Amino acid sequence: MAVDDIMKTAYVNESEESTEELPIPSEPAPTTAWGKFLDKIKLDSSSSERRSNEDLDPVPWERRTWRWYNLALYWVSDAFSPSGWRAASSLMEIGLSWRWSLFNIALANILIAIIITLNAHPGARYHVCFPVFSRVPFGFYFSYVMVFMRMITGIFWYGIQTYTGAECVRSLLFAIWPSFRNFPNALPASANIESNFLISWFVYFMLCVPVHLIRVENTRWYFLFKCGIVPVVGFAIMGWTVTAAKALPGPSLFAQGNTIHGTAFTWAFMSALYSNMGGGSTYATNASDYSRYTRREYSILFQLFALPFSNTLMAVMGVVGAAGTLKLYGQILWDPLLLIDHWTSPGGRAAAAFCAIAFIIAQVGQNISANSIAAANDLNCLFPKYINIRRGQIIAALVGAWALTPWNILTSATAFLSFMSGYSIWLSSIAGILFSDYWLVHRLKYDVRELYKPHGIYRYNKWGFNWRAVVAFTCGWVPLLPGFIHSITPSINVIIGMQRLYYLGFFYGFFGAALVYWTLCHFFPQQETYVEAVLPPGNPLDEEQVIEGVEVGSAGSDYGVEKKD
Repeated sequence: MAVDDIMKTAYVNESEESTEELPIPSEPAPTTAWGKFLDKIKLDSSSSERRSNEDLDPVPWERRTWRWYNLALYWVSDAFSPSGWRAASSLMEIGLSWRWSLFNIALANILIAIIITLNAHPGARYHVCFPVFSRVPFGFYFSYVMVFMRMITGIFWYGIQTYTGAECVRSLLFAIWPSFRNFPNALPASANIESNFLISWFVYFMLCVPVHLIRVENTRWYFLFKCGIVPVVGFAIMGWTVTAAKALPGPSLFAQGNTIHGTAFTWAFMSALYSNMGGGSTYATNASDYSRYTRREYSILFQLFALPFSNTLMAVMGVVGAAGTLKLYGQILWDPLLLIDHWTSPGGRAAAAFCAIAFIIAQVGQNISANSIAAANDLNCLFPKYINIRRGQIIAALVGAWALTPWNILTSATAFLSFMSGYSIWLSSIAGILFSDYWLVHRLKYDVRELYKPHGIYRYNKWGFNWRAVVAFTCGWVPLLPGFIHSITPSINVIIGMQRLYYLGFFYGFFGAALVYWTLCHFFPQQETYVEAVLPPGNPLDEEQVIEGVEVGSAGSDYGVEKKD
């Protein structure tokens, strides 16, 4: 019997020692057109008993191909993008100096890197994704609510990032065909999008589709490719602006200090810190979606350096580039795409085309790493019988890029955009509960087999939810709701204290939910969920798989069980 077959059958056995394949009852042939369609698209690897498929199962040994440098390059790849270049712009607009803006970005990324690394450990150890291990703290069925919430976030931001990707393509077309700037618009004003931008949108989307078809473990090659191109372009743009603007007279962006002081500065700084950390809240929940492909647990530690360093470096490039444009063009251009659009000479257009291609590569990579794979894992969990990660990415792309019509959201639905920007009040609470359960409550000990049993120990009750997580989740976001509402609709008056609590939203949501959950589990423990660690099959003959204190059986055997003292 093949290794993969043994792995799949091990989940459905009631006996921990047996690896005999259990008979699967045959289903009657469908008679309706819809039933025949569903039968046609049903995944061969799906299992109704486990509600899983190949992409939802623990990653087998041969697919654990990520090394420490792959995770490091993953974060470097994510940072080097047009949105990373613009990171400091909003902070300086609210009154912070460039020094304080960069310090805020660095601090936010250091803190979020710690949280991401902690929540990546379940994936590195048990090789399962967020939708699966979230069943431990939330319960088998209530975890689907958390998965759905994060799926909405991933699909929405996929659409928003597609807008930036289309801007990159438009800059490329401007550089190659200057007449494209005057391309006749055949769309009405109510469409909120012009014909040339819709063409750019379609081109960008079609460039993304082939990358969506790459298996997750192989995307490391794309991130490596991106890291070899985009940083070079970033340094080149920064170097050019410094050289070109060096001898020009005029005001300097670096001379600008804080325009707000005292209490106003303090809370503006905290609001910016919350915003920058909130941008990583999705990663704080879905960190295991990538760490599950690593072989060594300590590979995730390199994120602690790669994430803050790369994001801060990209913000520095943005500040230097913006300072140069103030002298060159008399205005601050925070967007690198607007900067290269000013290069209209023949040589300038060639440089602009190369830079635009690099930014397209960057944006495709960021949209996939941050949004589409996360949403695909969620769809995979919700519909494991029919959707795997590859299909999930295509669905997320179609819904996010087209069904949501992001161009309408960005031009007219500002309240909805503000709503999604503050979505981290929910995600931070989810991340806090995941951290608390894994590190403080169950202390790194999960039974992987039980994660795939709807009636297993992680069901908690007949409704399949853990009331402790429900209470902790509620305590994490409800107090932030008044400030959140005020941020969406400023005309609604909210006391200043609630507004300032919202500025601390990520900290309160994460630590508040984590503390409440740990307290409830301490006084009301669910004893049957406290088990010895049960690991998925691995390759003990490879020194990379040695885990301290854990005995792993031979390749293809049943799960290794942590040794008892």
